[in-house]
Amino acid sequence: MNSADSSANPFKTKQHFEILDGLRGIAAVAVIIFHFMEFAVPDYSKSFIAHAYLAVDFFFCLSGFVIAYAYDNRLPNIGLLSFFKLRLIRLHPLVIIGSVLGLLTFVFDPFSTLYQSYGVGKTFLMFITSCFLIPYPLVKERYFNLFHLNPPSWSLLWEYIANIFYALILFKLRNYILWILTIVAALALCYEASKSGYLGVGWGGDNIVGGTIRVSYSFLIGMLVYRSGWIIKSRLGFVAVSMLLLAAFLVPYVDKLNRFTDPLIVLFYFPFLVALGAGAGLGSQFTKFCRFLGDLSYPLYMIHYPFLWLFLSYLEVKKPSMTQMEIMIPIAALFLIALAYLIMRFVDLPIRKYLKHKMSKKI
Repeated sequence: MNSADSSANPFKTKQHFEILDGLRGIAAVAVIIFHFMEFAVPDYSKSFIAHAYLAVDFFFCLSGFVIAYAYDNRLPNIGLLSFFKLRLIRLHPLVIIGSVLGLLTFVFDPFSTLYQSYGVGKTFLMFITSCFLIPYPLVKERYFNLFHLNPPSWSLLWEYIANIFYALILFKLRNYILWILTIVAALALCYEASKSGYLGVGWGGDNIVGGTIRVSYSFLIGMLVYRSGWIIKSRLGFVAVSMLLLAAFLVPYVDKLNRFTDPLIVLFYFPFLVALGAGAGLGSQFTKFCRFLGDLSYPLYMIHYPFLWLFLSYLEVKKPSMTQMEIMIPIAALFLIALAYLIMRFVDLPIRKYLKHKMSKKI
């Protein structure tokens, strides 16, 4: 490609917001701990990290900010096809890797007979639909997830849909229209929280509509944070902003209050944190760490849940004490972090590098 065409180069990257990368990693680790606690302590009111399901809303808000930052000025030059290819290369290898891990843990789970109950045909359908992000809620014995083999894929479905809408419609819209859409989405979010009692919806066959509402508001407000220049310059560093993010996940879960606290956190606090994280200062000692957390966040999010199913099967059969689980959960979390790193380093990154190389040769 001629250097004069660099403005249309789809592989030309912009500066990263390292603190936002780090926050993404912190949120991913919080999700892992939250999912372990869901099984260890099913009563959310007794879980110390019960509001970490809102990490998905933070991810959506961050995604809206980052996509607008990365593509608002580039999309007309690189074109829709290159945009969609780049998003597929970035996201889809781990969708398939997570589906493969989900299939293996489902078939070879030593503590469960679910595979025998559903058989080869339905298991194959679960795998194919998981790979292509086609909702297939089937296993009612285990919460009726849209994607049983790898439940977190539900948020990737909405991420893809948000990206499609962004490329086809949203990036062309003036800010005042985006504000109108955001206000409508905010009202829908408040209604959903009031109806369901909280915002932990969108992942299952009986609450799928909630996912539309959650991604609509958070992605749109993330775009507006970037477009409106809401970057709050401060001397706060990575540690301080991370503590502010963790505070949202540690809010006590109170049945009668969640319909109010959840919307407040999503509507106002998360956009504020994105603006704060984008402008906060980062000491050189944390730069590599934030980049590492950012790189690790997506693999960790996409590979952890198949092993959570094994953990649940083990709990159902062996019924370990809380003391035993207090030892098991940190060890298992560290194992998943190490596994996510290995998959990122030796599987995901090489696949993406190969696909980008193939794509570049056609430009």
